[in-house]
Amino acid sequence: MVWDVCSWRDMGPLIRLETTLTGDRYLSILPDHLHSFMFIVHSDGLGQFQQDNATPHALRVATKWLQEHSSDFRHFHWPPKSPEMNIIEDIRDALLHAVENRPPPPCIPMDLWTVLKDEWCELSPRYLQTLVESMPHRVAELLCVLGALLDIRQTLQCEISSSIRFKAKIPGE
Repeated sequence: MVWDVCSWRDMGPLIRLETTLTGDRYLSILPDHLHSFMFIVHSDGLGQFQQDNATPHALRVATKWLQEHSSDFRHFHWPPKSPEMNIIEDIRDALLHAVENRPPPPCIPMDLWTVLKDEWCELSPRYLQTLVESMPHRVAELLCVLGALLDIRQTLQCEISSSIRFKAKIPGE
């Protein structure tokens, strides 16, 4: 398992996790890796941090740390379980594709780690910029889907409400 960060300008560190990401481990990554990356890449304090709201990301201690460092960079709050809104998912897909297509495929964990680091470093700034620039389109698509879902929900509620009223009238007739 890995933890990673990137920006419009550059790839950040790729951190190898020996086990599942826990709240304590995430809390150590934030100051050790995220904060230093954001400070270097966005020294103006205008950087924007987005995460996928995995359980360790949403823990109170992590949220508190991000709030305490809000003057260093902004933290966007995204809906949980919305991978289509997170460019890191596209990057991970690209890494997976690169690893799968690399001859010979890595057979042991250390080889996999080496290949992941190599491929991570090969991702071009233009690729990152394209992903970041796709965000307005992704947000617009999500808003359209949410709007359609709200319309469906309102229609269903209206139909259910009408059905209940209709059934309520039958016994009194």
